[in-house]
This record gives sequence, structure tokens and C-alpha cells, in this order.
Amino acid sequence: MIELLAQTGLNALYAASYISLVAVGLVLIFGVMGVINFAHGELFMVGAYTVVALYADLQMPFLVAITFGLIFVGLLGLVMERSMFRPLRDNPLGGLVASIGFLMILQALASIGFGVRMEHIPPVTQEVIVFSEKVRLPLPRLFVMVAAVVLLGALWYFLRRTRFGWALRASAQDPEAAALQGISINQTARIAMFIGAGLAGVAGALTAPLVSVNPHMGHSVIVTAFIVIIVGGVGSLEGAVLASVVYAFVHTVVTTFWDGVIADIVGLSLMLLVLIVKPTGLFGTAERA
Repeated sequence: MIELLAQTGLNALYAASYISLVAVGLVLIFGVMGVINFAHGELFMVGAYTVVALYADLQMPFLVAITFGLIFVGLLGLVMERSMFRPLRDNPLGGLVASIGFLMILQALASIGFGVRMEHIPPVTQEVIVFSEKVRLPLPRLFVMVAAVVLLGALWYFLRRTRFGWALRASAQDPEAAALQGISINQTARIAMFIGAGLAGVAGALTAPLVSVNPHMGHSVIVTAFIVIIVGGVGSLEGAVLASVVYAFVHTVVTTFWDGVIADIVGLSLMLLVLIVKPTGLFGTAERA
């Protein structure tokens, strides 16, 4: 039983790693721009397909492929910001609807370019860290966990220790006051969209060798991300990370001892419980009237 729990814990840490990248990116975009990007799951999918194209098809090194995934999806986020979210800045509902339309476009393009079949690409390495007979950690999963820690740590440093990071935090807290201080709202929106989209893209790129890549893989990811940011507190990056860990452990444990459907139900029940006890989420704060 102890070995089973240890293996379940390692599996949960892997899941929490890529979920936190997606959720933090979504929170960053919402916090700075005030829009709900329903196409965020499809950015995860685009990152995965970038690895399929560059690593599996063109035989490029895996690190090069995931770097391209981060940059390419980040640039795609800039396109979304300039073409959709900026013109609809005063119409949040319009931005939400536009992101749903963009979601469908990305799915259609992926289906045309790669087909609707599931892509299974070769893992980066077959090596496994063996803790005991029943407790093992494949190196590709460890790579995802380490990459998540490094990227989230770099984001924390950027937001807390750099001028652009301070500008993003100021824009998220009070856009009007930030604008009066000379901070460009358009520039902070571009930075937030590039980083937020890039985090989703690199999460998809990192996990591509470990999952079945398909045009609709973003659905479950975006649902999970929304559950996580609601539990953690909308607008809280720290809450998104903590909620990712909690959700991943709960979902993995329930999946291990029962099945995935029950795990999904438990995850939604967890969200409802948190909303009943603390409607603002674990780290969220109520808006002042």
C-alpha cells in the first residue's frame, strides 16, 4: 500500500506540473486583460503539435522543439491579443465569444494539417528512475516536473523583480491607476498574452511524448484549468499553483483507486465545496464595491 501511494504521489506531481503551467498562464491573461480565453486549451494543443511536427516528423532535438513550441504559441497569443481582445477590450462577452470562435479555427486547422487520428510520438528517453520494485519515475515525467519548477520560478522572479513585471502587477491591480502612472495598457496586455499563451504552449510541448496528441485534447485541459483557478481564487497565481497540486493529487488518487469518471466528479465536487465555503477561492479576495 505504501508503494502504491508513493507511485500515486509521483503521478500526481507530474500532473500538477503541466496543469499549473496552463492554469497560471490563464490566470495571468485574465488578471491583466480581464478576458476569459476559452481557446487556452487549444494553445496547449498547438504546443503539442509543434513537437509532433518538429521532433517526430523533422527529427529536430526535443529541446529545440519545445523552445519553438513556447515561442510559436506565444506569438500566436500576440495575434489573438491584437486581432480579438484589444478591439473588444470594452466588451468582455465579445472577447469570450471570439475566443470560442478561435478555438474552433485552431481545431479545424489541426484536423486539416494532421488529421483527426491520435498521434503517438516516441518518448525522448526510455530511462526510468527506480525507487523500488513498484515505485518508478520515467525521466520524461521528471523533465516535465523540473521544467515546470524552473518556468514558474522564472515567472515569479519576472513579476517580483523586474520593471515589466511590476507594470503587469500594477495593471492587474488597477488598470486606470497604472495608465495614469504612464504604464502602457497595450504593452502590458501584449506581455501577459505572450507569457500566458507561451506557458500553455510549452506545457503541451513538454507532455506531447507522454500523451495522445489530437485536435480535441485541449477540452479536458481547459476544464481542469478553470476548476483550478476557481478553487485557487480567480486572479491569484499562487492559488493556481496550490490548487493545481491539490486537484492533481485528488484526481490521481481517485483515478488509482476507482476510475477516471468518478475522479472528474470528485474534482467538480471539490470546486463546488470551495465555492460554498469560500466563494472567492482559497487565495481570492472579494472585489470592493
